[in-house]
Amino acid sequence: MTEDALVIFTPSGKRGRFALGTPVLQAARQLGVDLDSVCGGRGICSKCQITPGYGEFPKFGIHVDDEALSEWNAVEERYKSKRGMIDGRRLGCQAKVMGDIVIDVPPESQVHKQVIRKSATQRDIVMDPATRLLYIEVTEPDMHEPTGDFERVKRALAEQWQVEAVEADLAILRRLQPVLRKGEWKITVALYKGNHDHAARILDLWPGYHEGGIYGLAIDLGSTTVAAHLCDLRDGSVLASSGLMNPQIRFGEDLMSRVSYAMMNPGGDVEMTRAVREAINALALSIAAEAHVKPTEIFEVVFVCNPVMHHLLLGIDPVELGQAPFALATSGSLSLPARELDLSNIAPAAQVYVLPCIAGHVGADAAAVALSEEPNKSDEMVLIVDVGTNAEILLGNKTRVLACSSPTGPAFEGAQISSGQRAAPGAIERVVIDPVTKEPRFRVIGSDLWSDDPGFAEATKSSGITGICGSGIIEAVAEMRTAGIVDPSGLIGSAEQVGTPRCRPEGRTNSYLLHDSSAEGGPVIMVTQGDIRAIQLAKSALYAGARLLMDEIGVETVDRVTLAGAFGAHISPKHAMILGMIPDAPLEKVTSAGNAAGTGARIALCNRAARDAIEATVHDILKIETAIEPRFQEHFVNANAIPHAVDPFPHLAGVATLPEVSFNTAGAGSEGRRRRRG
Repeated sequence: MTEDALVIFTPSGKRGRFALGTPVLQAARQLGVDLDSVCGGRGICSKCQITPGYGEFPKFGIHVDDEALSEWNAVEERYKSKRGMIDGRRLGCQAKVMGDIVIDVPPESQVHKQVIRKSATQRDIVMDPATRLLYIEVTEPDMHEPTGDFERVKRALAEQWQVEAVEADLAILRRLQPVLRKGEWKITVALYKGNHDHAARILDLWPGYHEGGIYGLAIDLGSTTVAAHLCDLRDGSVLASSGLMNPQIRFGEDLMSRVSYAMMNPGGDVEMTRAVREAINALALSIAAEAHVKPTEIFEVVFVCNPVMHHLLLGIDPVELGQAPFALATSGSLSLPARELDLSNIAPAAQVYVLPCIAGHVGADAAAVALSEEPNKSDEMVLIVDVGTNAEILLGNKTRVLACSSPTGPAFEGAQISSGQRAAPGAIERVVIDPVTKEPRFRVIGSDLWSDDPGFAEATKSSGITGICGSGIIEAVAEMRTAGIVDPSGLIGSAEQVGTPRCRPEGRTNSYLLHDSSAEGGPVIMVTQGDIRAIQLAKSALYAGARLLMDEIGVETVDRVTLAGAFGAHISPKHAMILGMIPDAPLEKVTSAGNAAGTGARIALCNRAARDAIEATVHDILKIETAIEPRFQEHFVNANAIPHAVDPFPHLAGVATLPEVSFNTAGAGSEGRRRRRG
């Protein structure tokens, strides 16, 4: 029997081996995992709540037994009985490691809460929502004209609002008569008519003129984050934007890991469905509170999501999406009552619209990007890249549009990086390295000051400098390349080769010291050879997908590049091109569209005609399947170089000089090179 066990924390991805009997809180502290505790591990504050995962985890190569943590104890029982605790959670200070275990740290247990960077983009939208409030005056009953109250309501809607066909369920009919009489035959109805509905449906009604509002949620359900925009359905204004981490991360950071979890663990798909629906319910409450809106006045929700999230939201086992031919249970748009998705914190009669998917690995989120950015109406050849754990890529113009997805993995979001973390206060997000001295300066989330500015230490005192997020690692690697610290193959040079003591040997390879706060009890933040490799793999997958579409459409260059997605909004175009994440293009033609998928969801929420438009558009988009394209591997290998082994970058050469250095020589660099290839 082994004396220690492997402990893996999500969403950070940090892992280590610990002696059996080690408290989870202690393991988290030793690994630098962001797990809160105020009471010093006495089981009083409950800040250290964690969610253990059990079963098969193919991505991590482990099986987690039911006995992987110590038994539920009296301290946990006392806390739960007095204050309550979500089923399945444990207190990190009380649960002890007894075997290999995967542990999720929920957002509320993190000291440094993640910043969900998915704010609403300003957009003018023609208002024609599926759900609206209508005030009507209803004819009073007459013994000489024996018609029912509902029939006279329908007549009033037809005469006063030209709504010819109206339906109502039994719950509405039960309330109709007292509401009519209380309002003295004047009422307001919430009326819903989807883009495929023959008849409108009454969702709710109030006596007299209803002073309250009517709202909708546009939700971008991503692999890593769930982002929502609360919109006023009267004028389309965004009242609040909020988000949270997708709790499914504990089952796997990327989509295929979650499909594998469902395959390997009976009922795993149900478990993941429950987790994400609970998160959406919580998000609905929090965003309504932020906007000072009653949750019961949210009458419609529009979802955009990738195919795996699409199936798990709907409660469909995603197993078929994990194997060729990657068949969706349904690719069309869906309209259904919110209660069928267990969305219980909004209006009881609320309706849901899910945008159509394009194909097995290109989902409703890509369709929403197409709705927002309209490449099918562009005169220029435009490349749209929705950067995330799974990148969706669109290429085309008004003649033809192609799409594919590319498995970039979570490295761009700070996962799988030695000092990586999600975007949170204290995370390094911007980096500049002097090409002569090789000295870095940086900015962290939560402060506008650079690390060499007066007052930086005081400004970051509360958050500290905790790690590096996705945009930070991209800029760091790109800056290391321009400063001659990294060669085109991705190798970090030694201190002697580069000329700075910040390059430090680490086994057979070298690392670059970005920041050392160990004297103050903080972390040492390095960029390791493994970090470079993780970024190379991610950016190669992204570039190869784009290049595959360019081959298919028959172009060598693109006129314009749009970086979509919340993460895309924080990527420096210059650094993205230095890395070779995107093809060469004039820098002024590389722009950010912000959360384009969220914008597409808002458009579909506020305009029924837009739903018809995107449903027609997806049929015209040609899907290219990267998983079975032999050229993808060739493009992937060539894209491993920084910026690229073969493709020219003339526009980049005009704005950045990349040193011609090579560290693939005898010694540490050579050995590191051989090991990476192996």
